[in-house]
Amino acid sequence: MASDLIEHKLTLLPDLPGCYEWKDKNGKIIYVGKAKNLKNRVRSYMKSSHEGKTARLVEDAKDLDIIVTSTDKEAFLLEITLIKKHQPYYNIKLKKGTGYPYIKITNERDPRLVITSEIKKDGGYYFGPYPNVYGAQETLHFLQKVYPLRRCNGYQGRPCLYYHMGQCLGACFKEVSQTEYDAQIKRIKSFLNGNVGNVKRELTAKMKKAADNLQFERAAEIRDQLHYIEATVEKQKIITKDNTPRDLFAYYMDKGWISIQIFFVRQSRLMKREKAMFPCVNTPAEELETFIGQFYQNENHIPPKEILVPAEVDAKELGNALDLPVRVPQRGEKKALLDLATKNARIKLEDKFRLLELDNRQTVGAQEEIMQALGLPKDGHVIEAFDHSHIQGTNPVSAMVCFIDGQPAKKHYRKYKLAAAEGGISADEDANTREVIRRRYSRLLKENKPLPDLILMDGGVIEMNAAKDVLENELDLHIPVAGMVKNDKHKTANLLFGPHDDIINLDPKSQGFYLLQRIQDEVHRFAITFHRQLRSKNSLSSRLDTIKGVGPKTRTKLLKHYKSLKHIKEASVEDIESLGISKTVAQTIKLTLQGVK
Repeated sequence: MASDLIEHKLTLLPDLPGCYEWKDKNGKIIYVGKAKNLKNRVRSYMKSSHEGKTARLVEDAKDLDIIVTSTDKEAFLLEITLIKKHQPYYNIKLKKGTGYPYIKITNERDPRLVITSEIKKDGGYYFGPYPNVYGAQETLHFLQKVYPLRRCNGYQGRPCLYYHMGQCLGACFKEVSQTEYDAQIKRIKSFLNGNVGNVKRELTAKMKKAADNLQFERAAEIRDQLHYIEATVEKQKIITKDNTPRDLFAYYMDKGWISIQIFFVRQSRLMKREKAMFPCVNTPAEELETFIGQFYQNENHIPPKEILVPAEVDAKELGNALDLPVRVPQRGEKKALLDLATKNARIKLEDKFRLLELDNRQTVGAQEEIMQALGLPKDGHVIEAFDHSHIQGTNPVSAMVCFIDGQPAKKHYRKYKLAAAEGGISADEDANTREVIRRRYSRLLKENKPLPDLILMDGGVIEMNAAKDVLENELDLHIPVAGMVKNDKHKTANLLFGPHDDIINLDPKSQGFYLLQRIQDEVHRFAITFHRQLRSKNSLSSRLDTIKGVGPKTRTKLLKHYKSLKHIKEASVEDIESLGISKTVAQTIKLTLQGVK
């Protein structure tokens, strides 16, 4: 089941291409994926059933982050860059991938066009990378037909088959001049740099002519050729042809908050992205300038060769302060990358506001639903809930959790060790409730601290009426008390409230019901955890009591310092002596515990 955080983020995903990063409970990236439509792709993880590796991924995923791109191709390139950088656990295949496909013009006496996945400093011309391998291959075939170089093995004294097909300049049987090669290479470079307008117009005309002549298969071939050309030469910003290491800063400001995106471009690739959001006191440009100045004070942020910033920033002054080239891109791929960062900054800030709105509905709004269902004033802010835990009446404990405006306030949580009750389980529940309510609220009265607006008792009628009796007849307090009732599957069902213990039904799909579930689960978890800790400590204490020479003071020292039997067993005699325990007793403790498993 997805966490509340992920559920919120799923509702905010855009209908745009980009990459998504699943993170585990420690914030570590465990999977990177790409999507033509982030909303549809990412939601499919949580809204569909899965098996094997995907099921494990969904179970481990505790957080989500996205980077929006301009095109599917950029998403592809960014995905592989992020995988190579972060080595996510679930990206096994892509981590072992061979890289990107490129189209290369070789550096030879008789140059050729080839597909390669490895870039070498061999003087060749490389174009790419291309996300669509088949599209790159088809484009290569098209270029070999339209702008032929050499396709044979070289001089062999006779024309090769490709020469007869018009796909080779004839290096197989004659010497081709450098001028002829240079002219052809110039055309190929122009094509692969995106100047394909004339070619596309010619192909479109041929496709139309073929269709008019009812040559539909030929028309389909030309249509596919056009598609592959578009996919291959499509402009992209994620990978550049410039190897200069640079950092790029962009921002978006709204409602008094500024969102900043930092893109780290290394080895011609967008290698990393960082983000920051905080209230904006000065102008956005001033805030960004201050942020950049502080950014490079961090030893983990090594200054690059160049910094790119928006036009509003005083690049000259910032550059002098940092002693780095700071530039404002006006056009081209640098400007496009800056625009992409700005777009991501806007999306992150809009998501923040929408998450706050959703969170408000699930917290303050949900609490108002509960208050309204009970007929209480909606302006109540504080709910306190109690639950007990024991084993057949032994080692009884109680726990109290506090929710303020629908959110847990853990600094107000309290744990209580209770006196053992007699007379069976129901007597336990009644006596335990009376004791904890008496202790909690008599203390608040004594310390003159504020009282809650609603008290919830986990269990039902017995606990609810015991709490009301203590509050009204002993403490003269009139705090509303409701009982949280579970069904036969131990799941939250409804509330009991009022002088006649009326059942108050909440819509199971409402935010108020979900909040009630969270409160009931939280107080139960807190009580059970405390009870287990107490039992473990009592068990250890009883074991120590059986050791000769260990009295109450020695036992307290050991419990306070080591916490567990395992840690005492692992300690040396000298360590135990350092607590002020005699050497003889320390040796006795070690010898006695060596046989304990």
